[in-house]
Amino acid sequence: MKNSLPGQADDGARAGRRPLSAGQDYKSATARKAAKQEHGSLARFLKTCAAGTALAALARPVLAQGEQQAAASAHLFTSSQVVGVSVVIGVISAALLSTLWLVRQRGNLENESREIRSALSDAQQRISQYQALIADKNRRIVIWDGNARPELLGQLPPETGAPQDGEFLAFGLWLKSHSAADLEKAIDRLRDGAQSFDMVVETIRDEILEAQGRVSGGRAFVRFVALNNLRAELAELRIERDRLMTSISAFQTMLDAIDMPAWQRDPAGRLTWVNQAYGDAVEARSPQQAINEGREMLTTVARERIRAVTTPESPFHDTISTVVRGNRTFFDVVDVKVPGGSAGIAIDVSDIEAVRAELERTLKSHAETLDHLATPVAIFDGERRLQFYNQAFVALWELDIAFLESRPDNSELLERLRAAKKLPDQLNWKSWKEAALSVYRALDTQSDLWHLPNGQTLRVFATAHPQGGATWVFENLTEQVDLETRYNTLVKVQGETIDHLSEGVAVFGPDGRIRLSNPAFRALWGITEIEAKPGTHIRALGEACAPSYDRPDGWKTFAELITSFDDERRSSQGTLELFSGLVLDYAVIPLPNAQTMLTFVNMTDSVRAERALTEKNEALRKADELKNDFVQHVSYELRSPLTNIIGFTDLLRTQGVGPLNDRQAEYIDHISTSSSVLLTLVNDILDLATVDAGIMRLNYAEIDLNDLLDDVSMQIADRLHESGVALEITAPAYLGSIVADPQRLKQILLKLLANAANFSPEGTSIALECHREGSDFVFAVSDRGPGISPDMIATVFDRFATGAKSGKRGGAGLGLSIVDSFVSLHHGDVTIDSEPGKGTTVVCRIPSVNIPHSAAAE
Repeated sequence: MKNSLPGQADDGARAGRRPLSAGQDYKSATARKAAKQEHGSLARFLKTCAAGTALAALARPVLAQGEQQAAASAHLFTSSQVVGVSVVIGVISAALLSTLWLVRQRGNLENESREIRSALSDAQQRISQYQALIADKNRRIVIWDGNARPELLGQLPPETGAPQDGEFLAFGLWLKSHSAADLEKAIDRLRDGAQSFDMVVETIRDEILEAQGRVSGGRAFVRFVALNNLRAELAELRIERDRLMTSISAFQTMLDAIDMPAWQRDPAGRLTWVNQAYGDAVEARSPQQAINEGREMLTTVARERIRAVTTPESPFHDTISTVVRGNRTFFDVVDVKVPGGSAGIAIDVSDIEAVRAELERTLKSHAETLDHLATPVAIFDGERRLQFYNQAFVALWELDIAFLESRPDNSELLERLRAAKKLPDQLNWKSWKEAALSVYRALDTQSDLWHLPNGQTLRVFATAHPQGGATWVFENLTEQVDLETRYNTLVKVQGETIDHLSEGVAVFGPDGRIRLSNPAFRALWGITEIEAKPGTHIRALGEACAPSYDRPDGWKTFAELITSFDDERRSSQGTLELFSGLVLDYAVIPLPNAQTMLTFVNMTDSVRAERALTEKNEALRKADELKNDFVQHVSYELRSPLTNIIGFTDLLRTQGVGPLNDRQAEYIDHISTSSSVLLTLVNDILDLATVDAGIMRLNYAEIDLNDLLDDVSMQIADRLHESGVALEITAPAYLGSIVADPQRLKQILLKLLANAANFSPEGTSIALECHREGSDFVFAVSDRGPGISPDMIATVFDRFATGAKSGKRGGAGLGLSIVDSFVSLHHGDVTIDSEPGKGTTVVCRIPSVNIPHSAAAE
C-alpha cells in the first residue's frame, strides 16, 4: 500500500520553487489569494473615484451652459456658485457610487473570508493527518536536502532494534551485513543518480523492514516501514527465495567446477541440467549440447536399474561400469529422487577399483604363499584372536580345524597346546605364558627356542603389529640341528682324512685365502705350518713356494683359477716338475660354496703315485658325496630362510607395518630382488641335483592346457613388464588336456619365456605358439633377440652355459639345462633354432602318458 508523501509533484515543484511542507504550502497560497483580492478592491475603488471626477468634469459645461441660460434669462446665480454646486454634485455622486461599491465589496470579502477559513480548516486537518502518519511507530522517513544534515521523521518499533537517534543512519549497527551493504549502495545511487528503489532489509534481530527510496522537489528521501504479518511473511519468502537462488547458483557453479559428472532429470527421465564434467564425459562441446541431444553417459540398462530401485526414502548408490572416451571406467553413482524428477552424481573410482583388485590379488597371493611355506605361521589380530594360519601350522600342532576356525584367543590356544602336552614343560607356567604373550606390548621382535616333548626344536619368532596383533613364526630347527651335527662330524672326518692323505691338499675360499691344508701339502712345497695357516692369501702362499717353483704355469695359474669371477668355474689338472726334482700331478677342483680344492700328488715313485691316486680318488668320491649331501640337505635349509626373508620383505612393504622412507624402500626392493634371484637359483640347483641323483619323480595329473596357458601368462606378466616386452600367445580355442606333471610343465614354459624376455629388445614381443599333434602337446617360444651363433647352439643346454652377455639380467645359466632335463623326464624332446641377429626359437614336444601315476619328489 502506497501513501501520499509530502512534497510529491506539487505546483511549487513544477514551477521550480523549493517545496515546502503541506501546511506551509497551503498558507502561502491563501495569503497570495487574499492579497490579490485586496489589490483588486483597491483598484476598483480608485476607478470609482476617477469616474466621479470625470462625471463632475462632464457636468461642468452643462452647468456652465445652464448658468449662461440662467444669467441670460434671469441672472439668478453667479459663476462661482455654479462651480461650487457642480463640485458638490460630483462629490455626492462619487460618494454614492463609492458607497455602493464598498457595500458590494464587503459582501465579496465576507464570502472570501468564509472560504479561506474553510480551506484553512481543511488544510490543518490534512496536516494533522500527515503528522499522525509520519509520527506512526511503524514508519520512519529520512530526507536529504543537498548536503545539509538529513532530517529524520517518525520512528520504528523498538523490537526492530533500530536506533531512534542519529545512529539510525549507521545501518551496519542494526542491519545484517548484506542488507546494510545493499541499502547503502541503493541510497548512493538514489542521491547521486536519482534512481528509485524498493527493497526488503533484515535487522540483526531478524525483523523484516521495507525500504523505499524516492526523489521529489530536488530532495531525496527513504521511507522505512515495519511490515505487518502478511507482508513480513511475503518479504521473508522473498529473502528466502533470493537466498535459495543464490545457493542454487553457488551449487551449480561448484558442480560445474568439479570433475565429477552430475545431472538432473525430469520425471520422464530426460536430462534437464548437466555440469561441465558430464559434457566432457559424453564428448559434447557444452553441457547444453549434451542436454539438447540427450547424450547419456550411463547405459540404458544402468539407467533402468537406477529408476527401478531408487525411491525417495532409499537413494541409489552403487558402482557402475561404462565407457568414457573409449575407455572402460568405473563410477560410484549416487542418484536420488526429488519431487521434480531425479538428480545424480558419478565419482570416478577406476583407480580405486584397480587398487582394490590389486590389493585383493596381493592378499590372496600372500595367503597362498604363506600357505605353501614349510614354516608354520600364525597371525593374531588386535584382539589377540587367530586371524590366519597356514597348513604347516596345522601339521605342526595337529589341532582341530573347527577349533582353529573359531578364531581362538592366543592364550586359549597356548592352554590347548599345553593340555595336549605339546609345549615344553615349564616350572612356572603362568610366568612363561605371560612372557610369551608380552609380544603384544613389545616394540621389537621376540625370539625363543622351544624344545618340544616330541623331540623337536623350534625357534619361535613373535612380532607385534603397529596396528595391533602379532605374527608368530615357528621355524623347525630339528633337521637343521641334525644336519649341523652331521656336517660337523663330516668336517672332522674330512679333516682327519685329509691330514692323513699322502697327497697334498689345500682348500681355498672364493676370496683366494686358504681355508685348510694338510701336512703332505706343506711337506711337498717345503713350507711351514705358519706360512700355510688359514687366512693366508694365495699370492703370499705362492711367494712362500717360489723357491720350489716360480714359473707362470704354477701358483700364478692357480691364483687365476681360484680367484676368477667367471660364471663357469673351470677345473684344471696338470703336472709340475719342481726345482727339487719332485714330479707333482696337480688338480684344481671347484667345490660348493665357491670354494676350490688344490691337490698335489708326488709321482716320483710310481708305487707311491698309485697309492696317492687311489687315496685321491677316494677323497674325491667322498668330496662328491659331501657335495651331493650338501646340495640335498643344505639347499633345503637355504630355501626356508630365503622364503622367510622374501615374506618378511613383502610384509615390510605393506601399509600395516608403517611408512618407509625412500632409502629404506630402495633397500627393501634390493633385498626382495636379490632374495628372489637367490631362491630361484637354489631351486634350480636343487632340481638339477635331484635329477642327477636319479631321485626326481614326476607327479602326473590331467592338465587343462588352456588353464595352464592362462596361469603361465599371469605369472610371467611382471617379468615381461620389467623387461619391456609383450607376449603373443597363438593357440586353438580349445587345446584339450594332457597327463603330465603340472609343476614341471609350468616351469618349462616359465623358463623359456623368461629366457626369451631376457634377450628380447625392449619394445618387442615374444611369441608362444601351441598346438596338438595327436596326443602330444607341442609349443614353441620365439624371440627377436640377438640370436645364438652356431658354435654356441651345441652348448646352450649345458649347465652354467650363459651364452652371450647381451641379456638384460645375468644368471647362473641353468634355465635351458632345467628345461632339457624336465622335457627328458617327460620322454619328450626339445630343439632350438637360432640365427645371429634374427632371434631364437625353442620347440618342445611333451607326450601325454596313458596311465597316470604319481611319486613324491624328494
